Amino acid sequence: MAIADIDLIAIRRHLHTYPELSMAEFKTQAYLKDIILSWESPWLTIREIPAVPTALLVRLTGSNPKRTVGYRTDIDALPISEETQLPYASQNAGVMHACGHDIHMTVALGVLAHFAEHQPTDNMIFLFQPAEEEQAGGKQLYELGTFVDEWRPDEFYALHDQPAMPAGQIATRQGTLFAGTTEIHLTIKGHGGHAAFPHQAQDVIVAAASFVMAVQTVVSRNVDPVHGGVITIGKLQAGTIGNVIPNEAQLAGTIRAFQQADLEMMQQRVREIAQSLATMYGVTFDLELNQGGYWPVNNDEKTTAAFMTFMANDEDVDFAVSQPAMTGEDFGYLINQIPGTMFWLGVGDAEHGLHDSHLAPDESAIEPGVHAMIKFLDWRMKQ
Repeated sequence: MAIADIDLIAIRRHLHTYPELSMAEFKTQAYLKDIILSWESPWLTIREIPAVPTALLVRLTGSNPKRTVGYRTDIDALPISEETQLPYASQNAGVMHACGHDIHMTVALGVLAHFAEHQPTDNMIFLFQPAEEEQAGGKQLYELGTFVDEWRPDEFYALHDQPAMPAGQIATRQGTLFAGTTEIHLTIKGHGGHAAFPHQAQDVIVAAASFVMAVQTVVSRNVDPVHGGVITIGKLQAGTIGNVIPNEAQLAGTIRAFQQADLEMMQQRVREIAQSLATMYGVTFDLELNQGGYWPVNNDEKTTAAFMTFMANDEDVDFAVSQPAMTGEDFGYLINQIPGTMFWLGVGDAEHGLHDSHLAPDESAIEPGVHAMIKFLDWRMKQ
Protein backbone atom coordinates (compact mmCIF):
# COMPACT_ATOMS: atom_id res chain seq x y z
CA MET A 1 0.00 0.00 0.00
CA ALA A 2 1.31 3.46 -0.91
CA ILE A 3 -0.35 6.82 -0.62
CA ALA A 4 -0.04 7.16 -4.40
CA ASP A 5 -2.31 4.12 -4.74
CA ILE A 6 -5.14 5.71 -2.73
CA ASP A 7 -7.73 7.54 -4.80
CA LEU A 8 -8.39 10.44 -2.47
CA ILE A 9 -10.69 12.16 -4.97
CA ALA A 10 -12.92 9.06 -5.16
CA ILE A 11 -12.96 8.86 -1.37
CA ARG A 12 -13.91 12.52 -1.06
CA ARG A 13 -16.71 12.16 -3.60
CA HIS A 14 -18.12 9.12 -1.82
CA LEU A 15 -18.12 11.01 1.47
CA HIS A 16 -19.75 14.00 -0.21
CA THR A 17 -22.46 11.85 -1.79
CA TYR A 18 -23.51 10.26 1.50
CA PRO A 19 -23.40 12.94 4.23
CA GLU A 20 -24.85 12.31 7.68
CA LEU A 21 -25.92 14.62 10.48
CA SER A 22 -24.32 14.99 13.89
CA MET A 23 -24.35 11.78 15.95
CA ALA A 24 -25.90 9.90 13.02
CA GLU A 25 -22.65 9.34 11.07
CA PHE A 26 -22.87 5.53 11.25
CA LYS A 27 -22.26 4.78 7.57
CA THR A 28 -19.54 7.43 7.40
CA GLN A 29 -17.75 5.86 10.34
CA ALA A 30 -18.08 2.36 8.86
CA TYR A 31 -16.70 3.57 5.52
CA LEU A 32 -13.70 5.21 7.18
CA LYS A 33 -13.07 2.16 9.34
CA ASP A 34 -13.17 -0.22 6.35
CA ILE A 35 -10.61 1.87 4.48
CA ILE A 36 -8.26 2.08 7.46
CA LEU A 37 -8.48 -1.62 8.28
CA SER A 38 -7.74 -2.52 4.66
CA TRP A 39 -4.22 -1.11 5.07
CA GLU A 40 -3.30 -3.86 7.59
CA SER A 41 -0.66 -1.73 9.24
CA PRO A 42 1.10 -3.61 12.06
CA TRP A 43 1.51 -0.47 14.22
CA LEU A 44 -2.11 0.69 13.86
CA THR A 45 -4.87 0.21 16.46
CA ILE A 46 -8.51 1.26 16.12
CA ARG A 47 -10.66 2.27 19.07
CA GLU A 48 -14.37 2.97 19.27
CA ILE A 49 -16.28 4.73 22.06
CA PRO A 50 -19.62 3.06 22.95
CA ALA A 51 -21.06 6.25 24.47
CA VAL A 52 -20.32 8.12 21.22
CA PRO A 53 -20.76 5.29 18.73
CA THR A 54 -19.90 7.20 15.57
CA ALA A 55 -16.50 8.34 16.85
CA LEU A 56 -13.38 6.60 15.57
CA LEU A 57 -9.88 6.82 17.01
CA VAL A 58 -6.74 5.45 15.42
CA ARG A 59 -3.42 5.04 17.22
CA LEU A 60 -0.08 4.57 15.51
CA THR A 61 2.82 3.30 17.62
CA GLY A 62 5.97 5.29 16.96
CA SER A 63 9.38 3.76 16.28
CA ASN A 64 11.16 5.94 18.86
CA PRO A 65 8.50 8.08 20.52
CA LYS A 66 9.20 11.21 22.53
CA ARG A 67 5.60 12.44 22.42
CA THR A 68 2.13 11.63 21.07
CA VAL A 69 0.96 13.82 18.20
CA GLY A 70 -2.79 14.18 17.62
CA TYR A 71 -4.63 14.99 14.43
CA ARG A 72 -8.38 15.62 14.43
CA THR A 73 -10.97 15.73 11.68
CA ASP A 74 -14.72 16.24 11.96
CA ILE A 75 -17.09 13.94 10.07
CA ASP A 76 -20.64 15.32 10.27
CA ALA A 77 -22.70 17.30 7.75
CA LEU A 78 -25.38 19.99 7.86
CA PRO A 79 -29.19 19.96 7.41
CA ILE A 80 -28.95 21.77 4.06
CA SER A 81 -30.37 20.72 0.68
CA GLU A 82 -27.53 20.70 -1.84
CA GLU A 83 -27.92 22.82 -4.97
CA THR A 84 -24.54 22.31 -6.68
CA GLN A 85 -25.85 19.96 -9.43
CA LEU A 86 -22.56 18.06 -9.20
CA PRO A 87 -22.62 14.44 -10.40
CA TYR A 88 -21.61 13.36 -6.89
CA ALA A 89 -24.04 15.69 -5.09
CA SER A 90 -25.64 14.50 -1.86
CA GLN A 91 -27.99 11.57 -2.19
CA ASN A 92 -29.31 12.07 1.32
CA ALA A 93 -32.21 14.48 1.08
CA GLY A 94 -31.79 17.66 3.08
CA VAL A 95 -28.24 16.82 4.19
CA MET A 96 -25.02 18.24 2.71
CA HIS A 97 -21.32 18.56 3.46
CA ALA A 98 -21.75 22.33 3.13
CA CYS A 99 -18.93 23.00 5.60
CA GLY A 100 -16.37 20.87 3.80
CA HIS A 101 -15.97 18.11 6.35
CA ASP A 102 -15.65 15.68 3.43
CA ILE A 103 -12.47 17.57 2.50
CA HIS A 104 -11.32 17.44 6.14
CA MET A 105 -11.80 13.67 6.34
CA THR A 106 -10.06 13.05 3.03
CA VAL A 107 -6.97 15.04 4.02
CA ALA A 108 -6.86 13.17 7.35
CA LEU A 109 -7.06 9.82 5.55
CA GLY A 110 -4.25 10.85 3.23
CA VAL A 111 -2.01 11.80 6.15
CA LEU A 112 -2.95 8.65 8.08
CA ALA A 113 -2.29 6.45 5.04
CA HIS A 114 1.28 7.73 4.83
CA PHE A 115 2.05 6.99 8.47
CA ALA A 116 0.26 3.64 8.31
CA GLU A 117 2.82 2.67 5.67
CA HIS A 118 5.84 4.60 7.01
CA GLN A 119 5.98 4.16 10.77
CA PRO A 120 6.10 7.54 12.49
CA THR A 121 8.85 8.37 14.95
CA ASP A 122 6.40 9.57 17.58
CA ASN A 123 3.13 7.94 18.59
CA MET A 124 0.13 9.39 16.76
CA ILE A 125 -3.59 9.65 17.51
CA PHE A 126 -6.06 10.37 14.71
CA LEU A 127 -9.52 11.43 15.87
CA PHE A 128 -12.44 11.14 13.44
CA GLN A 129 -14.86 13.20 15.48
CA PRO A 130 -18.65 13.28 15.13
CA ALA A 131 -20.95 16.19 15.90
CA GLU A 132 -18.84 19.28 15.27
CA GLU A 133 -21.77 21.22 13.82
CA GLU A 134 -23.85 20.69 16.93
CA GLN A 135 -23.65 18.79 20.23
CA ALA A 136 -19.89 19.47 20.56
CA GLY A 137 -18.63 15.97 19.93
CA GLY A 138 -15.07 16.88 20.91
CA LYS A 139 -16.13 18.05 24.36
CA GLN A 140 -18.27 14.94 24.83
CA LEU A 141 -15.33 12.69 24.05
CA TYR A 142 -12.99 14.62 26.31
CA GLU A 143 -15.39 14.54 29.26
CA LEU A 144 -15.83 10.78 28.81
CA GLY A 145 -12.12 10.36 29.57
CA THR A 146 -11.23 9.35 26.02
CA PHE A 147 -7.87 11.13 25.96
CA VAL A 148 -5.97 9.46 28.79
CA ASP A 149 -2.80 7.37 29.08
CA GLU A 150 -1.55 6.22 25.67
CA TRP A 151 -4.60 7.82 23.99
CA ARG A 152 -3.78 11.36 25.13
CA PRO A 153 -2.01 13.55 22.58
CA ASP A 154 0.66 15.93 23.80
CA GLU A 155 -0.29 18.28 20.99
CA PHE A 156 -3.24 18.44 18.60
CA TYR A 157 -3.62 19.67 15.00
CA ALA A 158 -6.67 20.23 12.81
CA LEU A 159 -7.69 22.11 9.69
CA HIS A 160 -10.76 23.90 8.41
CA ASP A 161 -11.34 24.50 4.73
CA GLN A 162 -11.70 28.11 3.57
CA PRO A 163 -13.51 28.81 0.25
CA ALA A 164 -12.23 32.40 0.10
CA MET A 165 -8.60 31.25 -0.09
CA PRO A 166 -6.86 29.80 -3.18
CA ALA A 167 -6.99 26.02 -3.42
CA GLY A 168 -4.15 24.45 -1.46
CA GLN A 169 -3.10 27.57 0.42
CA ILE A 170 -2.45 27.12 4.15
CA ALA A 171 -2.96 29.90 6.67
CA THR A 172 -3.06 30.35 10.42
CA ARG A 173 -2.00 32.81 13.10
CA GLN A 174 -0.75 33.04 16.64
CA GLY A 175 -3.44 33.55 19.26
CA THR A 176 -7.14 33.31 18.49
CA LEU A 177 -8.04 31.94 15.08
CA PHE A 178 -11.80 31.42 15.56
CA ALA A 179 -14.32 32.88 17.98
CA GLY A 180 -16.10 31.12 20.77
CA THR A 181 -19.85 30.85 20.25
CA THR A 182 -23.00 30.57 22.32
CA GLU A 183 -26.45 29.67 21.04
CA ILE A 184 -29.39 31.85 22.10
CA HIS A 185 -32.78 30.18 22.42
CA LEU A 186 -35.57 32.37 23.78
CA THR A 187 -39.28 31.78 24.20
CA ILE A 188 -41.43 34.74 25.28
CA LYS A 189 -44.90 33.97 26.62
CA GLY A 190 -47.70 36.39 27.36
CA HIS A 191 -51.44 36.83 27.12
CA GLY A 192 -52.62 37.27 23.54
CA GLY A 193 -55.66 39.14 22.33
CA HIS A 194 -57.29 41.27 19.68
CA ALA A 195 -55.05 43.74 17.87
CA ALA A 196 -57.62 46.46 18.50
CA PHE A 197 -57.34 46.06 22.30
CA PRO A 198 -53.59 45.89 23.05
CA HIS A 199 -54.19 47.15 26.60
CA GLN A 200 -55.91 43.83 27.35
CA ALA A 201 -52.94 41.75 26.19
CA GLN A 202 -49.26 41.24 26.95
CA ASP A 203 -47.59 41.82 23.60
CA VAL A 204 -44.83 39.27 23.08
CA ILE A 205 -43.94 40.76 19.69
CA VAL A 206 -43.15 44.16 21.19
CA ALA A 207 -41.13 42.41 23.91
CA ALA A 208 -39.29 40.36 21.26
CA ALA A 209 -38.54 43.47 19.20
CA SER A 210 -37.18 45.23 22.27
CA PHE A 211 -34.95 42.26 23.04
CA VAL A 212 -33.54 42.20 19.50
CA MET A 213 -32.70 45.90 19.66
CA ALA A 214 -31.39 45.86 23.24
CA VAL A 215 -28.89 43.05 22.71
CA GLN A 216 -27.32 45.04 19.87
CA THR A 217 -25.92 47.40 22.50
CA VAL A 218 -24.03 44.62 24.30
CA VAL A 219 -21.13 44.61 21.85
CA SER A 220 -21.09 48.34 21.14
CA ARG A 221 -21.17 49.37 24.79
CA ASN A 222 -19.64 46.47 26.72
CA VAL A 223 -16.94 44.84 24.60
CA ASP A 224 -13.54 46.47 24.15
CA PRO A 225 -13.61 47.65 20.51
CA VAL A 226 -10.24 46.03 19.79
CA HIS A 227 -11.50 42.65 21.01
CA GLY A 228 -14.56 42.27 18.80
CA GLY A 229 -17.83 40.45 19.28
CA VAL A 230 -21.11 39.68 17.56
CA ILE A 231 -24.69 39.10 18.69
CA THR A 232 -27.08 38.11 15.92
CA ILE A 233 -30.72 37.06 16.19
CA GLY A 234 -31.40 34.96 13.12
CA LYS A 235 -34.83 33.60 13.96
CA LEU A 236 -37.99 35.32 15.20
CA GLN A 237 -41.33 33.54 14.91
CA ALA A 238 -44.64 34.74 16.31
CA GLY A 239 -48.28 34.95 15.35
CA THR A 240 -50.40 33.70 12.47
CA ILE A 241 -52.41 36.74 11.35
CA GLY A 242 -52.00 40.50 11.47
CA ASN A 243 -54.96 41.37 13.68
CA VAL A 244 -54.16 39.04 16.59
CA ILE A 245 -51.58 39.60 19.33
CA PRO A 246 -50.05 36.13 19.82
CA ASN A 247 -49.39 34.30 23.07
CA GLU A 248 -45.83 33.31 22.24
CA ALA A 249 -42.74 34.38 20.32
CA GLN A 250 -39.63 32.31 19.67
CA LEU A 251 -36.19 33.69 18.94
CA ALA A 252 -32.83 32.09 18.22
CA GLY A 253 -29.42 33.56 17.60
CA THR A 254 -25.74 33.49 18.42
CA ILE A 255 -23.20 35.25 20.63
CA ARG A 256 -19.58 35.24 19.38
CA ALA A 257 -16.33 36.63 20.77
CA PHE A 258 -12.62 36.02 20.43
CA GLN A 259 -11.99 35.85 24.17
CA GLN A 260 -13.73 33.53 26.61
CA ALA A 261 -13.98 36.28 29.24
CA ASP A 262 -15.78 38.56 26.77
CA LEU A 263 -18.10 35.73 25.77
CA GLU A 264 -19.06 35.05 29.38
CA MET A 265 -19.65 38.76 30.03
CA MET A 266 -21.86 39.00 26.93
CA GLN A 267 -23.86 35.98 28.07
CA GLN A 268 -24.49 37.67 31.41
CA ARG A 269 -25.57 40.93 29.78
CA VAL A 270 -28.06 39.03 27.59
CA ARG A 271 -29.48 37.37 30.71
CA GLU A 272 -29.84 40.73 32.42
CA ILE A 273 -31.59 42.26 29.42
CA ALA A 274 -34.02 39.34 29.28
CA GLN A 275 -34.82 39.67 32.98
CA SER A 276 -35.39 43.41 32.73
CA LEU A 277 -37.62 43.20 29.67
CA ALA A 278 -39.69 40.42 31.20
CA THR A 279 -40.47 42.74 34.09
CA MET A 280 -41.02 45.74 31.83
CA TYR A 281 -43.55 44.02 29.57
CA GLY A 282 -45.13 41.69 32.11
CA VAL A 283 -44.28 38.61 30.07
CA THR A 284 -42.25 35.45 30.70
CA PHE A 285 -38.79 35.09 29.18
CA ASP A 286 -37.55 31.49 28.98
CA LEU A 287 -33.91 32.01 27.96
CA GLU A 288 -31.40 29.25 27.23
CA LEU A 289 -27.76 30.04 26.45
CA ASN A 290 -25.71 27.10 25.26
CA GLN A 291 -21.98 27.36 24.68
CA GLY A 292 -21.07 23.72 25.15
CA GLY A 293 -17.69 22.98 23.59
CA TYR A 294 -17.58 25.95 21.26
CA TRP A 295 -14.77 27.82 22.96
CA PRO A 296 -12.48 30.25 21.15
CA VAL A 297 -9.89 28.45 19.04
CA ASN A 298 -6.78 29.76 20.81
CA ASN A 299 -3.72 28.43 19.01
CA ASP A 300 -0.94 27.33 21.33
CA GLU A 301 2.10 29.60 21.06
CA LYS A 302 4.73 26.83 20.87
CA THR A 303 3.05 24.44 18.42
CA THR A 304 1.84 27.32 16.25
CA ALA A 305 5.29 28.90 16.07
CA ALA A 306 6.70 25.58 14.88
CA PHE A 307 3.88 25.12 12.37
CA MET A 308 4.14 28.63 10.96
CA THR A 309 7.94 28.51 10.73
CA PHE A 310 7.88 25.23 8.85
CA MET A 311 5.10 26.22 6.43
CA ALA A 312 6.59 29.64 5.71
CA ASN A 313 10.00 28.13 4.91
CA ASP A 314 8.78 25.23 2.75
CA GLU A 315 8.98 26.41 -0.84
CA ASP A 316 6.32 23.86 -1.83
CA VAL A 317 3.74 25.40 0.52
CA ASP A 318 1.62 28.45 -0.29
CA PHE A 319 1.46 29.89 3.21
CA ALA A 320 -0.20 33.04 4.55
CA VAL A 321 -0.78 34.59 7.97
CA SER A 322 -4.53 34.88 8.49
CA GLN A 323 -6.76 37.25 10.41
CA PRO A 324 -9.06 35.95 13.17
CA ALA A 325 -12.59 34.99 12.09
CA MET A 326 -15.94 34.87 13.88
CA THR A 327 -16.32 31.27 12.71
CA GLY A 328 -17.05 28.82 15.52
CA GLU A 329 -15.40 25.40 15.93
CA ASP A 330 -15.56 22.89 18.76
CA PHE A 331 -11.86 22.13 18.30
CA GLY A 332 -11.55 25.23 20.48
CA TYR A 333 -12.55 23.15 23.50
CA LEU A 334 -9.98 20.45 22.79
CA ILE A 335 -7.05 22.86 22.40
CA ASN A 336 -8.04 24.63 25.58
CA GLN A 337 -7.33 21.25 27.23
CA ILE A 338 -4.48 20.00 25.03
CA PRO A 339 -2.13 22.48 23.34
CA GLY A 340 -2.43 22.58 19.58
CA THR A 341 -2.91 24.45 16.34
CA MET A 342 -5.77 24.87 13.89
CA PHE A 343 -5.24 26.20 10.39
CA TRP A 344 -7.12 27.05 7.23
CA LEU A 345 -6.82 25.06 3.99
CA GLY A 346 -7.94 27.07 0.98
CA VAL A 347 -10.45 25.33 -1.30
CA GLY A 348 -10.93 28.06 -3.90
CA ASP A 349 -14.67 28.73 -4.16
CA ALA A 350 -14.81 32.46 -3.51
CA GLU A 351 -18.39 32.75 -4.79
CA HIS A 352 -19.79 30.50 -2.07
CA GLY A 353 -19.05 30.58 1.63
CA LEU A 354 -19.22 27.90 4.27
CA HIS A 355 -22.73 26.55 4.92
CA ASP A 356 -23.81 27.62 1.41
CA SER A 357 -25.97 25.10 -0.48
CA HIS A 358 -23.87 25.83 -3.61
CA LEU A 359 -20.45 25.34 -1.99
CA ALA A 360 -18.19 23.31 -4.29
CA PRO A 361 -14.63 23.08 -2.94
CA ASP A 362 -11.82 22.70 -5.46
CA GLU A 363 -10.56 19.15 -5.00
CA SER A 364 -7.08 20.16 -6.12
CA ALA A 365 -6.63 21.47 -2.56
CA ILE A 366 -6.54 17.94 -1.13
CA GLU A 367 -3.11 16.83 -2.38
CA PRO A 368 -1.15 19.90 -1.24
CA GLY A 369 -2.96 19.78 2.10
CA VAL A 370 -1.99 16.14 2.60
CA HIS A 371 1.63 16.57 1.57
CA ALA A 372 2.14 19.73 3.62
CA MET A 373 0.92 17.98 6.77
CA ILE A 374 2.96 14.83 6.14
CA LYS A 375 6.11 16.91 5.71
CA PHE A 376 5.36 19.06 8.74
CA LEU A 377 4.61 16.11 11.02
CA ASP A 378 7.71 14.24 9.86
CA TRP A 379 9.75 17.36 10.63
CA ARG A 380 7.98 17.97 13.94
CA MET A 381 8.80 14.47 15.16
CA LYS A 382 12.49 15.16 14.67
CA GLN A 383 12.41 18.22 16.94
